[in-house]
Amino acid sequence: MRINDDLSKPVIVHAARLDWVPSPAAGVSRRMLFRIGGEVARATSIVRYTAGSAFPRHTHTGGEEIFVLDGRFQDEHGDYPAGSYFRNPPGTSHVPAARDGCTIFVRLWQHRDGDREQLVRKPGAGEQAEPRAGASTATVLFDDGHEEVRVEDWKAGEHITVENSRGLEFLVLAGELLVGEQRLEAQSWGRVPAGTRLEARVGTQAARIWMKDAPLLHRDVLALPER
Repeated sequence: MRINDDLSKPVIVHAARLDWVPSPAAGVSRRMLFRIGGEVARATSIVRYTAGSAFPRHTHTGGEEIFVLDGRFQDEHGDYPAGSYFRNPPGTSHVPAARDGCTIFVRLWQHRDGDREQLVRKPGAGEQAEPRAGASTATVLFDDGHEEVRVEDWKAGEHITVENSRGLEFLVLAGELLVGEQRLEAQSWGRVPAGTRLEARVGTQAARIWMKDAPLLHRDVLALPER
């Protein structure tokens, strides 16, 4: 399966308008944003857990990155309320679940070879950075020199420019943006190749944005297993 796999072109997906696709685990479904592969895939998705659902124990051979969008995500290591961000490096395993249901943003098989840092950021944690013009806050969740992940709050009605020298991926967490002729609401996801700036107009309410500044696919990304 291949979804939005041409990394040379900008892409915007209005994920909230997509159908939910069942996963192999009962009660767990996905909205697929980017995918190369079958059930084991290099993938970016919105994943929904209904109340009481769980995914069987599995090992993340290619790494996993998660941001909790709503509800409370859980595994045997702890509870992660909305706004939590964590990275499970290659080789880690867990049993993900949601007693009361949740929705998460997930990136799989996109870690670099040698990226072994395990990280958990609970809501509000992270390093405060100088906000860009038009933003009220900027919180860096992860920065290892190869990629930077942050959450920013953009002021209502502002025009925002994000320079882009490495590649940019973003997800609207709340609020509304106008990018070109497209109106982006919560769960809208975008990807912009290096060298193309992101230009956005914020709607009548403030917007919260998750952003990754990094190559869209690292040169030393872990290889998918052969079929």
